[in-house]
Amino acid sequence: MQFKHPEFLYFLFLLVIPILVHLFQLRKFKKELFTNVKFLKELAIQTRKSSKLKKYLLLATRLLLLTAMILAFAQPFFKAKDNKNAGNEMYIILDNSFSMQAKGKKGELLKRALQDLLEHTPENINFSILTNSDNYYNTSIKAIQQDLQNMSYSATPFQIDNILAKINARKSAFNKDIIVITDALGLKENQLKSFKKEDNVFFYMPEAEQENNVAVDSVFINQTLDNFYEIGVKIDAFGDKNKDVSVALYNQNKLIAKTLVNFENNTKTLNFAIPKENFHGYVAVSDNGLDYDNTYYFSLSKPEKSNVISVGDAEKSSFLSRIYTSDEFNYTNYTLSSLDYNAIDKQDAIVLNEISEIPQALQTTLKSFVEKGGNVIFIPSAENAVTNINSFLSSFGSIQFKSLVNAEKTMTKINFSHPLFSSVFEKKVDNFQYPTTKSSFDIASTASIILGNNDQSPFLSAFQNGLSSVFVFSAPINKSNSNFQNSPLIVPTFYNMAQNTQKTGVKSFTIGKNQSTVVETLLSKDEIVSIKNSQNNAKGNFIPVQQILNNKVKLTFNDNPTIAGNYGVFNNTNSVDNISFNYDRTESNLSNPNTNAASEFEELNDLETIFDTIQTNRTDSQIWKWFVVLTLLFLVIEILIQKLVK
Repeated sequence: MQFKHPEFLYFLFLLVIPILVHLFQLRKFKKELFTNVKFLKELAIQTRKSSKLKKYLLLATRLLLLTAMILAFAQPFFKAKDNKNAGNEMYIILDNSFSMQAKGKKGELLKRALQDLLEHTPENINFSILTNSDNYYNTSIKAIQQDLQNMSYSATPFQIDNILAKINARKSAFNKDIIVITDALGLKENQLKSFKKEDNVFFYMPEAEQENNVAVDSVFINQTLDNFYEIGVKIDAFGDKNKDVSVALYNQNKLIAKTLVNFENNTKTLNFAIPKENFHGYVAVSDNGLDYDNTYYFSLSKPEKSNVISVGDAEKSSFLSRIYTSDEFNYTNYTLSSLDYNAIDKQDAIVLNEISEIPQALQTTLKSFVEKGGNVIFIPSAENAVTNINSFLSSFGSIQFKSLVNAEKTMTKINFSHPLFSSVFEKKVDNFQYPTTKSSFDIASTASIILGNNDQSPFLSAFQNGLSSVFVFSAPINKSNSNFQNSPLIVPTFYNMAQNTQKTGVKSFTIGKNQSTVVETLLSKDEIVSIKNSQNNAKGNFIPVQQILNNKVKLTFNDNPTIAGNYGVFNNTNSVDNISFNYDRTESNLSNPNTNAASEFEELNDLETIFDTIQTNRTDSQIWKWFVVLTLLFLVIEILIQKLVK
């Protein structure tokens, strides 16, 4: 037991006063002799004994009363069990990702957690609350009541290690109480290593009762027909897969097609045929699961011809003119001496077809060309100096050409998952007529292999360079060295390498991935490109980071926008292009919350218990009130003794 005001204990010396009074009152009686007192003797003895008992009782009562009163003023208390952490700073980590849309026993998980915070957070404490998207430091529940009530879901997945990094970056002399509110979806043990040993960590992990969910995963061009695009819509089902789900396709809010889907497996791909016109719409499913992944926005542009230049001997490049036909491409072949360098920036792809040397001026121009979003296809020549090749390719990635080897190789491996072939093959092919080469360069490279030889060496590899790609062959493919030109692979390979996805692909970006795109528009010195929400939601409008590239502008989105939807690209009031943005689908599967990740920390079933536990463990047990009660009790006892004891 400890005392808040121990100086009052000095007054315990006052206990001597009732003792002195008692001693004074218990002085010896003098005998007085009277006549005729024979009959009073017995009564006198009895009265003397009662008087002594009464005085002893009064003495004890007064001593206890005075002691209780002095102790009450000294305010005794028992020290709190967790008194050393009484000065801790409190942080609340709140998961407001889309998985918290799931419904628990009392409604949506996030809304229920917010309501519990408003109801049970003590008003007299200051704390900081950090979410996926917002931070509130050193505040109180009253100060942020309105913000909590209006809190929306974040497109940023819950990454507790990133939030902990923000907390640990705030230097303080105090330890921390950290309350984590999350459904534990995607939670990993290694993310929790940032907690410090001295931190007191509490987890509140509300559970979703409904784990069934259907999500539109992606939209892609399955194949290109004469007058139509066949688009593929990939839909994922989690949980119960036997229910029929409605799927609808809209173009600018106009219904184009609708169907019912029954899931025998976890994934279903639907195909829709749409005209080769501008398309600015979305695919929507209807289910009882999460809402955020029910809609997938995408944009398609009316096909434009891709501009392609090949540099090399006209005879060796003749096969390219049969692939890059005039109905889809603006194709021109130049010899190295006749190449118009000013025309390069206007192209979508440049093919270097077995030129004996790559001049430094061309290397510099092509490096700039790739940075602006153009594709480069490099086919080496047997006459190429290795040093010249390596000097050129070193600008695009880690690759090293070595000596030319005169040994026949067979191309036996196809990377079916590479974007170049993702829509070419319906299934993996085993009995393919693979092409061969008589001589090829040995290559040391970290580039992804698209086509590989039987000795594990690359035949065709690629470097992804932001918006563009650099494709590198390891061997000349003229007919005297290889039969690749006669292979069925020649057309889809060169066709897809030259296609500009900005013109022919699905324009759909994932929010938060910091992606980029290039649009064709001329900007004057003071003009900028802006992005506007097609649903007239001004909250979604923003100005992207932009870089002028001659007649093009490179747009980088960083973490913008925050709202999924169809958007327009505008140069002032002039529409330049249509693009779309979607939320990341990583939160769609509700069936695998990793609650075991927090097994080393204290987990409680509700927020009220967490706050009560902290307050109880940190609050001293004040017992001075009991001494006040004892003081009053002894006062009453003294009065009763005075009246009742004779």
